[in-house]
Amino acid sequence: MFKELVKKTRSFRRFKQEPAPSLEQLEELVGLTRFSPSAGNLQPLKYVLVRAEEQRGQVFSCLTWAAYLKDWAGPAKEERPTAYIIICSDPEINSEPETDVGLAAQTLLLGAREQGWGGCLLASIDRARLRQFLDLSPALKIHLTLALGTPAETVKVTEAAGENIRYWRDAQQIHYVPKRKREDLIIGSF
Repeated sequence: MFKELVKKTRSFRRFKQEPAPSLEQLEELVGLTRFSPSAGNLQPLKYVLVRAEEQRGQVFSCLTWAAYLKDWAGPAKEERPTAYIIICSDPEINSEPETDVGLAAQTLLLGAREQGWGGCLLASIDRARLRQFLDLSPALKIHLTLALGTPAETVKVTEAAGENIRYWRDAQQIHYVPKRKREDLIIGSF
């Protein structure tokens, strides 16, 4: 069951506009992160939930989508995410929370997929503009933006050909994601 959840938790970059995650569902996802491990149990992460149309547009304007797809500027207006979760941290609690960020991000993605949503984690963010749009405290550090919604695309995992791990789309707009072989990942076994 968990294995299947992991396999179907892909990065989706195009979304249907209905149904959309409710505020309660976003809060439930953030609630799951409380149970994720935290270095030193410091729990430095904070979250901004975005559902309102105007703020969604502002968040979208601060993001860069799919670097390998050079001829694609991101989802069209009718394919944009219907919710976002912005992952931030308080450097006063922990100045290097990268492990916490990764664990929380994966927890959010898995939880979203279990709820039926698709998501995409974005790190290419105009953080200064996003901070201004959302009126975030300068004391908080912005790490990632999780775009969420009902998937409107097919994403297929393929086996990587050698070292080529670049994702691509075919003529039918199916999104292919090459993954390295398991034996290529294991460098020792004792």
